[in-house]
Amino acid sequence: MEAQGASSGHAVQPGETYLTGSRQEEQLGELGEEADMWRNEKYHSVPEEDQGLDLGDRKIAGDIGYDDDDSIRQTSKGPQHSKLGPYFQDGQRRIDYVLTYHVEKSTRSRHSSSNSFVKSLRDSLSRSFRRSRPEPRPQEDPEIASQQQKLDYHEDDMRFRRDEFEQKLMDMGLELEKDEGNKIPGVGFLKIHAPWSVLCREAEFMKLKMPTIKKYDVSPGSNVVEKINLFIHKVTAPLYPKVMENRVQTEKHLSYPFSREKQHLFDLSDRDSFFNSKIRSSIVFEILKRTKCTKTKYAMGISSLLANGVYTSAYPLHDGDIDAVHAEPNDRKLLYEEWASYSIFYKYQPIGLIRKYFGEKVGLYFAWLGVYTQMLIPAAIVGVIVFLYGCATVDDNIPSMEICDERNNITMCPLCDRACSYWKLVTACGTARASHLFDNTATVFFSIFMALWATMFMEHWKRRQMRLNYIWDLTGFEEEENHPRAEYEFHVMQRNLKREASSKPGKHKLTCTDRMPAYMTILILMCFMICVTFVIVFGVVLYRISIKTALHMSSASAFRSNIRATVKTTAAVINLIIIIIMDEIYGYVARWLTVKEVPKTDKSFEERLIFKTFVLKFANAFTPIVYLAFFRGRLIGRPGNYVYVVGSYRMEECAHAGCLMELCIQLCITMLGKQLIQNNLFEIGIPKLKKLIRRRKSKMDSKQEEEFHKTLTRHEKDHFLNPYVGLNPEYMEMIIQFGMVTLFVASFPLAPLFALLNNIIEIRLDAKKFVTEFRRPIAARAKDIGIWYNLLRGLSKTAVIVNAFVISFTSDFIPRLVYQYVYSPDGTLHGFVNHTLSYFNVTDFQPNTHPIDPMFLGYEVQICRYKDYRDPPWSDTPYELSREFWNILAARLAFVIVFQNVVMLMSDFVDWLIPDIPKDISVQIHKEKNLIVELFMKEEQDKRLLRNRQSNRSPHQPRSRPASHIQTNNH
Repeated sequence: MEAQGASSGHAVQPGETYLTGSRQEEQLGELGEEADMWRNEKYHSVPEEDQGLDLGDRKIAGDIGYDDDDSIRQTSKGPQHSKLGPYFQDGQRRIDYVLTYHVEKSTRSRHSSSNSFVKSLRDSLSRSFRRSRPEPRPQEDPEIASQQQKLDYHEDDMRFRRDEFEQKLMDMGLELEKDEGNKIPGVGFLKIHAPWSVLCREAEFMKLKMPTIKKYDVSPGSNVVEKINLFIHKVTAPLYPKVMENRVQTEKHLSYPFSREKQHLFDLSDRDSFFNSKIRSSIVFEILKRTKCTKTKYAMGISSLLANGVYTSAYPLHDGDIDAVHAEPNDRKLLYEEWASYSIFYKYQPIGLIRKYFGEKVGLYFAWLGVYTQMLIPAAIVGVIVFLYGCATVDDNIPSMEICDERNNITMCPLCDRACSYWKLVTACGTARASHLFDNTATVFFSIFMALWATMFMEHWKRRQMRLNYIWDLTGFEEEENHPRAEYEFHVMQRNLKREASSKPGKHKLTCTDRMPAYMTILILMCFMICVTFVIVFGVVLYRISIKTALHMSSASAFRSNIRATVKTTAAVINLIIIIIMDEIYGYVARWLTVKEVPKTDKSFEERLIFKTFVLKFANAFTPIVYLAFFRGRLIGRPGNYVYVVGSYRMEECAHAGCLMELCIQLCITMLGKQLIQNNLFEIGIPKLKKLIRRRKSKMDSKQEEEFHKTLTRHEKDHFLNPYVGLNPEYMEMIIQFGMVTLFVASFPLAPLFALLNNIIEIRLDAKKFVTEFRRPIAARAKDIGIWYNLLRGLSKTAVIVNAFVISFTSDFIPRLVYQYVYSPDGTLHGFVNHTLSYFNVTDFQPNTHPIDPMFLGYEVQICRYKDYRDPPWSDTPYELSREFWNILAARLAFVIVFQNVVMLMSDFVDWLIPDIPKDISVQIHKEKNLIVELFMKEEQDKRLLRNRQSNRSPHQPRSRPASHIQTNNH
């Protein structure tokens, strides 16, 4: 029997199924009726002749094997089992989890250590037979033999660890079944099933809230609120997917942490569906994390075994097929039809079904992404209105009209030394008109609107999150401390061994002193990587300066007429390419630094990794934008006294209309490029490229691969899917996008529109990946989005300050305002352009900085103009900063202070005004608590009444006995 094999320490052989032995019988002895029911559910192992397996050296008929040239071949025989669902060979016990490991290509069964005598006898007989042969034995290369011996020892060590780990899993009550070399050569599968008793035990340990038989009505609030909600639901009915979870909830099961002593409170009429596949896989994963090998040098859990290659992967199974015509209905197929399709982009997401299938952590991500995308709709509408307002008023803008007026005949100073000559201000007409589209009065209003929008978004998400916590029974959930990571335990073990060798007492943890070298490495390398970002931006600046000079020296009129557009566009594209490349490098660096830090738990590891990755990628994406917004054109000096870097490179200056237009171009190209190339093209193209490479290696065409795929079972199909890599990359994309939308929205009001269009595609793209391309993730429980909320809140606060500085210092909004109300003779902007230009005498140029062609305009220039607030050369203080400069600077700083405090105050007022918990949810939570108290009070009363009845009947029982019976007892 299986129990005897398990108790004797015999390894699980392919095709065999094991149950736990006497230890579990002792555990079940206290469960009464539940133990009897569980014992009746034991399944015997399927005989090998019924399984279609051959444990000898022969290959299995109908399977995929290796020819001599290692190419995969396919035979015509179909699958051995009629059911391709996730079940054991008996077709009854569900596969809750799968571990894979490497096996040799040969399918011969490896004997255990108990058969070592038989093996040595066989080897000695074969050696004696070889000695009797006349031909000499060829000598074997000693290096090859030594290497083969090491490989054999390594395989035996892994097998030993697997045997011990599997034995402990069986001791924990799990049932195992092995499948080696069936259709995928070189890969062995360990299928794990959790019986009912184990599920009940672990559900009680994990404090899983399960629905009881008690139901109660869900009241949305007053009658008016209920009618409004019903009306809204009817109007938006076409937008809801066709799933049960999105229907209006009128009643709800009262949930309570599962208890084996109170099983009568729960609806156990259908025990197969009481614990769904998500809960079953999470329970098995909890056991895998808790179970450790102890016979090796140090304790190894499942994470250590995966890291050391003892097992190659671990994953739960998807529910079923999605592409088969006659596939049975399942949650995965429903998600594929109602969620992972681009044709239903206008519909809401089935968040309840996503949570049911993938778990709360994945469900919260898609719920947050859905709320963020919905909130982008009003922001995009207002942004488009602001842009259209700029388009409608461009012809009425007095400063741009003055720049475009050829009658002004304003001669400007050269933009570079020697190669550049004097130029007419009228040539900047197109740039000035385009700048007005983004630099107008509505920009200030839009910046205030977006600051309040960010606050509204955060508040709306908190309320949505609280509603989901109530619906998903997570209101009382407190995240427990995770198990120590395998790497942490390994470093603690190494440190303790060193202390034991030096006769020093050791502690079972890593102190700050132990981590100090890692902390110093992190600090130095993070500063170095940020400096690398600055150097890259400076390199692009030098490119712009040099290419501008080269184009001015060009004899082609086409190049000289489009110098500014060419330099701006090419520099922005170069910045985009560098950002995409450095993003990948920074991701690897952040992970390497976090590994060096050796965090104790998985949660700590994830938070530290997120923070480092965010800092590096944020600096990478926004450093070029920050330079254009706040530094370009600020440190250039003046004609005759310019600032030079790296020898003779003169710092670049902004166009007459300001740097806002260049900032807009950089932001637009960076945002669109990251979304189209990095987020969408890479996510779609790289998986298809990997699939193509895998097909080329297998030497099968698409039709053969499709036929081969049909013969695979569920755990074999999932083996070919991509491993689940977590939600951090998805969150990081959206956080960087959120920064693009909020931080510099004053310069690019169309950013929310582009973000909205991207997210509509992103939701369906991510859904398709999760349903069809990724292995099923572990159903992790979570009640919030964690550290990502703090990053979002920090960005929304920073956005207020950044936009205040953009409006004040990057745009001409404050200079126009000061001129109109202080210096304008008629209270209008007439004369504003002339007011912003200073005078320069060309005789004051430094040596060797004069234009090579001073007669480029056809006349001799004596006085040229440049954009700055300085005294003219004929004043007592030539070229010194004028009084207007200091007045405007004071106005800029005052605007920053007032804008920041007013918007922050409005945001805090909105935060205070909107409660974090919806009123109807708080009422329902209070109602649930009262109902739970009533339920247990009623149970206690029933128990008390039962005891009273039994005690009232007990004194009359002796008198009702016959006399003969009493006498017999007396004897």
